[in-house]
Amino acid sequence: MDRNYARIEKAIGYISNHYKKQPDLEEISRHINLSPYHFHRLFSEWAGVSPKKFLQLITIEHAKNVLHKGITLEQAADEVGFSSTSRLYDHFVKIEGMTPGEYRNGGAGLNICYSVQESPFGRVMIGSTDRGISQLVFENAFEELDPEPLIRDRFPNAQLSAKETNFHRKAAQVLNYEASGAELSEPVILHVKGTPFQLNIWRALLQIPAGSLATYSDIAKAVGKPSASRAAGSAIGKNPVACMIPCHRVIRSTGVFGQYHWGRARKTAMIGFEQARNCTDDQE
Repeated sequence: MDRNYARIEKAIGYISNHYKKQPDLEEISRHINLSPYHFHRLFSEWAGVSPKKFLQLITIEHAKNVLHKGITLEQAADEVGFSSTSRLYDHFVKIEGMTPGEYRNGGAGLNICYSVQESPFGRVMIGSTDRGISQLVFENAFEELDPEPLIRDRFPNAQLSAKETNFHRKAAQVLNYEASGAELSEPVILHVKGTPFQLNIWRALLQIPAGSLATYSDIAKAVGKPSASRAAGSAIGKNPVACMIPCHRVIRSTGVFGQYHWGRARKTAMIGFEQARNCTDDQE
């Protein structure tokens, strides 16, 4: 894990656990063993805003304010504007479900290439078929020298190759917020394995703009199953491509961020990072 990200992750965890006390710069920097000056500089370089601004952006109260607007996901998307200059990526991602045969036979006949890429939130392992990204996981889920067992768990019968592809490079570009609509001539294709219900839930997640949040109930309603919040939560938990399908933007109806497969601190960091990016873009 990148040393700077590890420090930021630790700071985010501290802020998340002590936000009610509104810790100041000295208190947070002391927790991660840096001087206030160096911590402020590192944090500002990483997030694009000061620690104080970041703290304001990720408070639970802010999450509640978003939820209490009473607007639909479609209205939230329109409010942000897909044609804005914000460095968003969700509308450049398209899901292509695997065929029933590919789903049943554990990937027999598929050639899956994989590589390790960098992101603002730690390294990721990306796997892809010849049709798109099939898997993306953060580094805490795989052994540094051998991520193959993780791929085998989902695709036991596939042919694997440790090889970077154009899909990987494009995904890394998007994950690092380097790509705008003008720079992507076509969507990033996700070639994922899921039931029809799971695929619908994942498509609904792609409609949540960066910097916005939704509840499990919102997602269930978006797929026409308003009473299926629990099932929606289960489908969200099965997301095979981490933040490429932004399941981190779903929180509890109480406004609490809740748990995240890749770590609660990482979820909080991702939400705050995206909100900070929106604020930065709006000021440009």
